[in-house]
Amino acid sequence: MKKRTSNWIKIGVPVLIVVVIAAVVGGVLGSRAHSNSDASTSGAAAPNSPTGEAAASSAAALKNEIGVYPTATNSLYLLPVYPSTTNTAAFTQPTFHPSDNSSLAWPADPFQPSSPVITTVRPDRPRLIAPSYKWAVLPGLIAADPYLTLWNNTIFGNATEYYSLPPVVYFMDGPSGILDNAREIKMRLKAFSYVYRMTNDTKWVDRAWSEIQNAIGTNFGPNNDTKWNPGHFLDVGEFCAGFAIAYDWLYDQWTDDQKTTIRSSIIQYGLSQGIIAFANSNGQYWGWWAAASTTGNWNCVCNNGLTMASLAIMGDDTSGIVEQTLNLTLPSALAGCANAVTSDGSWSETHAYWHFGTTGHAEMSASMQTATGSDYGMLDSNQNFGLNGVFHMYGDGPGTFFMWGDHGPNRFSTTANGMFLYGDHYNHPEYILHQRDQHDAPEPWSMFWYDPTVSGAFWDNLPLDHFFDDPLTQWASMRSSWTDQNALYVAMKAGKLTGHQTHNDLDLGDFVIDALGTRWAGDLGSADYRSTGYFSSDDQDSLRWLYYRKRSEGQNTILVNEANQLVVAAPTVNHNTSGTVQGSSTVFTPPSDSTAFWTTDISSGYNDTPTFQRGVRMINGRTQILIQDDITSSGAMMWRMHTNASVAVDPSGTSATLTIGSSTLTMQILNPTSDMQMSIGDARRFADDPALPAGETDQDNPGVTVVMINMAAGTKSLQVLFNPQWPGMAASAFQTPPSVPVASWTLESHNSS
Repeated sequence: MKKRTSNWIKIGVPVLIVVVIAAVVGGVLGSRAHSNSDASTSGAAAPNSPTGEAAASSAAALKNEIGVYPTATNSLYLLPVYPSTTNTAAFTQPTFHPSDNSSLAWPADPFQPSSPVITTVRPDRPRLIAPSYKWAVLPGLIAADPYLTLWNNTIFGNATEYYSLPPVVYFMDGPSGILDNAREIKMRLKAFSYVYRMTNDTKWVDRAWSEIQNAIGTNFGPNNDTKWNPGHFLDVGEFCAGFAIAYDWLYDQWTDDQKTTIRSSIIQYGLSQGIIAFANSNGQYWGWWAAASTTGNWNCVCNNGLTMASLAIMGDDTSGIVEQTLNLTLPSALAGCANAVTSDGSWSETHAYWHFGTTGHAEMSASMQTATGSDYGMLDSNQNFGLNGVFHMYGDGPGTFFMWGDHGPNRFSTTANGMFLYGDHYNHPEYILHQRDQHDAPEPWSMFWYDPTVSGAFWDNLPLDHFFDDPLTQWASMRSSWTDQNALYVAMKAGKLTGHQTHNDLDLGDFVIDALGTRWAGDLGSADYRSTGYFSSDDQDSLRWLYYRKRSEGQNTILVNEANQLVVAAPTVNHNTSGTVQGSSTVFTPPSDSTAFWTTDISSGYNDTPTFQRGVRMINGRTQILIQDDITSSGAMMWRMHTNASVAVDPSGTSATLTIGSSTLTMQILNPTSDMQMSIGDARRFADDPALPAGETDQDNPGVTVVMINMAAGTKSLQVLFNPQWPGMAASAFQTPPSVPVASWTLESHNSS
């Protein structure tokens, strides 16, 4: 797979930051801490701090004085770095506080139809996402809110950067199509349209027109109805969304001829192809994504683009195709996209694809709401959809996300800014407060979805642990702090190995570990999407499972006889937590008895293995991690962990020292049997793995080391203790926990004697 770039925007810098993600994209890469970190560990609140309504009022009043909460971003994944301070009046429990923010509140939409109909639109323009009444008050909100000020400046800087670039060059990327082209053009058109409406400078209209002409020109793809590549319909969806925004937001500036050109292009290359897709949603042709069973990002992105484009040109086109399209996209999205969130809030594909899916879902919901007066159940038909913000937040570690499975293509206009819309709609201010500090926040949607009456800190009173129990997406997230970039973080998953839109790995028991500002154990992410059979199926004999990054050996788990796990697995889980929550301060030390554990029975994922229970827990006041495997198997076993660290294994083969930069982590086998032997190797296929498809080669994983522990057949209890070497922590302060069967774990089972 070629190296891909992530075109996301960095907080506080008014230019586009291109972050090159190296071959190990999914999170094995160590993320070095910013030099502004502070090792202070006082968790006490400031004396006489206000609480309740008084605290919210104080936080709201201090908005401009405090400004943007993060002081910087880290160097690799651009995660926010929070100030090391005890407490301020601004760091309070998340809330909306309109009573003290009347000058910051959005006015009510004057368009309030009593019986909304999806084919009846508001009388004024713009009608998509940002109606005229919002544009009218936006300058005042920008002046009054530090985040809106920052984002506005960044959007202007990005638009200026795009302005100087030539139009996007057509590039067909195999089975990934022209999706990069479509998303980059959409990103540019959003920025140009936004800056025009804020300045009335027609040079931005002219630059948008040149981008539009390029995307429908004779040198951009085939000169027929398939110019936007409906065979990979995501491309069509994103082109439609981008053209819809430009048509609608710049409506008063387009000439009649320009409107006709944009409108006819949307119909020819977009809506007409959508009608064909829906006619073949049974899996034939290119309409598989429209089926009700397609609960994932494809359904969201494709339906959204067709919907936005239809709403944009409604009233100007009299052919009837707009109405026909809307009567197809809404039922499809309600059945598929709206049900991509499982009962625990997890996105059914992967963490990375949450970004793509929720961007499409949020854009479609908001566009229908502003254009017609209703979202028609997109936000509430699935009663669990509002939990997806919890999924997103707990997947966010201090190193990077727990990004199991495929990490996806380039982001471009795809962000996590649906969190703003969801936080407001579902009354979760912590969603908004979490997302506003992220590097992808500054873009046009944020300017209209953000509720400026929000106040407080997302981490105040937020539990350190969360467990996700839906059988499809079982996983756990545990940490020692929400605001310390050096915090200890561990996440582990089980869940079914089918039903993830073919974006998952064979990865029962997979885990990641962050500490000291670095990811020590991580995931490899996507393999090459262009590989033969990569998306063929998730059956046991699928070609997908031939590629190292998708095979069980490419995960942080245990192998039996070096074989892949079984796709029919149905794991069960158990867990508990001390319920520790962080307070208002960014400086937090968990109590000494603070702990959490998560266990899973993954026996059904293996042949010749009647019992296999894996457990992970935090011990010693969340300064150490224990991972334990209680397993009985008639085959040889191999424990595996992928790391970017330099690894030195002790001569005894029972411990290792891992080093990244100036940071060190040790790992030790507790109570080893004579056959347990630790070693290291390269992250590559075994020599006797089944052959790859003809003409294919597997990807290299440069800089990645696999730590392995081999065991003979039989009944084993493998306990691996991870000790980050915390500055100032004496060797005597580390604890060696007792040996307790995973099935007998409790909150107190590993207390030091």
